[in-house]
Amino acid sequence: MKRIGLAISDELRITAQGLETLVRIGPRKDIEALRALAAERGVVQFLLGDPLHMSGEQSRQGIYTREFGAELHQRTGIPVEFRDERWTSKEAERAIRGAGVANSDRKKTIDKLSAVILLQGYLDSLSVQRAW
Repeated sequence: MKRIGLAISDELRITAQGLETLVRIGPRKDIEALRALAAERGVVQFLLGDPLHMSGEQSRQGIYTREFGAELHQRTGIPVEFRDERWTSKEAERAIRGAGVANSDRKKTIDKLSAVILLQGYLDSLSVQRAW
């Protein structure tokens, strides 16, 4: 079962908080669920993880992700940005190791924490840019 880890920032774009993981149904229904969430939460930008190969080259999944992002933008009117996600799952796995997360919840927890790590890294990069 494929999932989409979700996170949202506070209005000041300082911290990332995890949301319930979205279980994938299909592109149209997934986009509709994200559109509804964006409307409910006042989302002004989507940040999608870019699943690059470890070499940094574009992956087949990355091509699909960019197509999904283009359709998400087209159907919501909300800008979509991409960020390298190569290490987020490993960081999330390391963080929950030994935390007592049940095996049945592990993948869902990793997806959620990966989304938080991805968004927090993006927010931190924005604060560094603002400092200059």
